[in-house]
Order: sequence, then structure tokens, then C-alpha cells
Amino acid sequence: MENIDSKKIAGLEKHYRINLINSAVGYKSLNLLGTIAANGASNLCVISSAFHLGANPPLVGFVMRPERSHNDTLRNIKATGQFTLNNVLPEFYKQAHQTSASYPSGVSEFELCGFDRHFVNSFTAPFVDQSSVKIGLELRQIIEIPLNGTTIVIGEIVKILTADGLIGQDGTIDHGKANTMTVAGLDAYFLPQAVARLSYAKPDTSPHEIFQADDPAG
Repeated sequence: MENIDSKKIAGLEKHYRINLINSAVGYKSLNLLGTIAANGASNLCVISSAFHLGANPPLVGFVMRPERSHNDTLRNIKATGQFTLNNVLPEFYKQAHQTSASYPSGVSEFELCGFDRHFVNSFTAPFVDQSSVKIGLELRQIIEIPLNGTTIVIGEIVKILTADGLIGQDGTIDHGKANTMTVAGLDAYFLPQAVARLSYAKPDTSPHEIFQADDPAG
């Protein structure tokens, strides 16, 4: 077993260290984050840091890297109070990856990377039309992290848009059917493979399988 301590980590070559640390936690959620400026200029960027915070109220957070002059995402969220999270599909993961390029401020990654904007009534921020699961959020809190200069943005889910047949009877969104992709590190993309769903965990009770991946009824 390899044993890499903090002293070794600090001495690693920069890009090796970045890849090692970013991939250490394994597969991460993958979303296209859509925003719009007060003047109507749209912005799109791929993120892998979205996380669930609670269901009542329905909160989702994500982490932004230190703010830079050409980064419109956080500026747009602060200005309009809204943003969207959109899943990434195999048909367009390369275009999604390209949105991470350092384009100048005011440039729309929707247009440059080949994505269509989708708007719904009473919501300002654009969704990605090609996505099969789209979430609209309103800003609830911004938390600055002095430790490394990053920012945690917390939003409340106010809209959920999905393709037909993706929401099960118990409310679970089937991301397998949705073809939702995931990412490990900064640039390694995967399609998750279902194993099983388990019953609610209780003390002194072994969980049972609600379905297995090879169960046609699952």
C-alpha cells in the first residue's frame, strides 16, 4: 500500500498534486451551472462540487474557486439571486468540459460550446435545453472560506424539470435512465452503473435490497 503523508504531498510536482487531490475522493456529481447577468448575458460552467444540504427546505450547495476578474458565475448569482444546475449526458460531455476554459468576461459559453438556453416562466436564469434533469435554485446564503479563498454558495430548489419517466413512484430520480454522467478528478468522465437500492437503515435490522441492477423490475 502506498503511504503519502502531508510532507510528501507538499513536495509533489504541482500538476501531479492537483490530479492526486482532486481524484482522491472518487466519483463526484457533474453539473452545468447556468447563470445570467443583469444585462441579459448568459454564462455556463461545468462544476463537480454540488452537494445536498437538506430536503426541508430543499437546499443544495456548491463550491466556487477563488473569484477572478473574468469569472462571471458568482457575480451573476449575486446580481440576480438565481442559478441552474443541469446534468451532463454522453452526447455533450466534451462541450461541457470546454465550458471550463477561461473565456473573457461577458462571453457566453452557451453559444461558444454549443448549448441551447431554455427559459421557464417566473425564472430568470437559463437552463440547458439538452439536459434531461434541470434544477432551478434561488440564492439563500454565501459563505466565504478564508482557509483557501473559496466560496460556498447555497441555493434553495424552486424548480425541477425532468424528461418524462425519470421520477419513480417514491420520488427518486432515476439518473441511470437519465444518462447522467459523473466525474473523477478534473477530466475523467464516467457513466455510473447501478448496483442496488437498499431499504432504510434501522438499528438491529439488516438492510434488504429493494431491487438489484440485474432485476428487470428494478
